[in-house]
Amino acid sequence: MAWLVWIGVAIALGLIEVFTLDLVFLMLSGGALTAGIAAGIGAPWWASVLVFCAVSVLMLAAVRPWALGRLKAHGQAPVVTGAAAVVGGRGQALTNVSATDGRVKIDGEVWTARIEDSSAPIPAGASVEVTAIDGATAVVTLR
Repeated sequence: MAWLVWIGVAIALGLIEVFTLDLVFLMLSGGALTAGIAAGIGAPWWASVLVFCAVSVLMLAAVRPWALGRLKAHGQAPVVTGAAAVVGGRGQALTNVSATDGRVKIDGEVWTARIEDSSAPIPAGASVEVTAIDGATAVVTLR
């Protein structure tokens, strides 16, 4: 009957892994599954606990780093989000854009904008490119 408890623990740890996705609980689940097998073939409770600890530690030390490396090696480049995703984007000046003030539309969003101090002002309706984000202000150049 102890094997059934270990199998239940393995399932519970596997379900926790679904929500955490860091492969720690999956390794512990593997240890619990192995302990369940040990209990199922007649090992005493203390031996099952030792099997659980040993297999879990081995999996955390050897299998998890290997698995994380494989996941990262096959993954895609990190997705740039937020304000950083706007840099390099193109848009249109809605108002005249000076070194202190202006509005631009980039990917359907209206941004407060300014130009670099040394640049000439950008007239309304001109195409612009975002070179940087300064707080909540897009720094743009004429495209």
